Amino acid sequence: MKKVKLLFSLLSILCLSITTVLAQNISLPPSGGNQKASISQWMGPVEVNITYNSPDVTGPDGASREGKIWGELVPYGMNNLGFGTAKAAPWRAGANENTIFTVSNDVTIGGEELKAGTYGLHMIVEEGAEWTVIFSKNSTAWGSYFYDEKDDALRIKAKVEEAPFTEYLTYGFNNRELDACTAYLQWENKKASFDISVPAINELYLTEIRNELQNSSGFNYMSWVQAANFCVQNDVNLEEALTWADYAISGPFIGQKNFNTLQAKANVLKKLDRNDEAEIVMQEAIEHPTASVQEIHVYGRSLIAEEKPAKALAIFMLNRKKHPEDNFTTNVGLARGYEAMGENKKAIKHWEAAIENIPDSQKPNLPYYENEIKKLKDEN
Repeated sequence: MKKVKLLFSLLSILCLSITTVLAQNISLPPSGGNQKASISQWMGPVEVNITYNSPDVTGPDGASREGKIWGELVPYGMNNLGFGTAKAAPWRAGANENTIFTVSNDVTIGGEELKAGTYGLHMIVEEGAEWTVIFSKNSTAWGSYFYDEKDDALRIKAKVEEAPFTEYLTYGFNNRELDACTAYLQWENKKASFDISVPAINELYLTEIRNELQNSSGFNYMSWVQAANFCVQNDVNLEEALTWADYAISGPFIGQKNFNTLQAKANVLKKLDRNDEAEIVMQEAIEHPTASVQEIHVYGRSLIAEEKPAKALAIFMLNRKKHPEDNFTTNVGLARGYEAMGENKKAIKHWEAAIENIPDSQKPNLPYYENEIKKLKDEN
């Protein structure tokens, strides 16, 4: 009998334990109807994410809390919430569990450094003043009930302004740039925002590029061209960029000498102020069989932009010689070249030849081309 009672007791404890575990893991509606939301913003290779529970101005009982959010539902300052270990707690910057702020790389927020990682996001709300935003290393607590200042990774000030009415507490990002953005919280009639920026973002890209050139991407010569062009466009890492351009041209198994690879090398040399070498390589590029009508034309246009009209005209002449079958683009080039040289009559002649051979794809631009002729005639 004793063994039966013992077995019964053990089974009862086991059943109770299983019931408890199941109760902790079933899916139920969010507490207070405060639905979970998440928003991410990328700044180049850097991701920022805010995950939060979103209360609304209308309470769970259907009554409006408009005018009672700030200073009442969300009290000002630090407060004893009556539960947990925190005797003075900030606002959880949302509802229910911690609001979570995650960043994939080191950033600066409000001008202060924050390391890559996941943080609990809290705010100290003030009346008529800036709010304090807290990034806590404790990201797994429920709300702010167990907040401890010693866990602070960073505190910054947030700008607060009046905003259009917003029913649901909402996080978002604006002022988005390649290396910066502004994160904001907007609810009822308030909007609090703080700036995030990525220091030395090009160094992050270069790290990614170096890694990618060592994997499958490195087996395509165009990846090396793109890597070199990135450095030129951003005026960074030019010596290594030159080695990348050379590898695109002559790297074992993948290297190809063509217009794109030669132009990439020429552009790097130009950035390095090795202009004589750059011109030699670029001349080889435009004379290469792979150089298309459009590629040569665009290069000629770039020389006009650099105020090198004689060199531009020579390129347009070469394009006409290499591609006599093209009677539109080559004549447009010669028209622009002669116009840059101040030889308007010759420019008009080639504009007229271009219009006579205009392809269907360019006919919507016909008024523009006709106006170019009119301007040149008016100048004579």
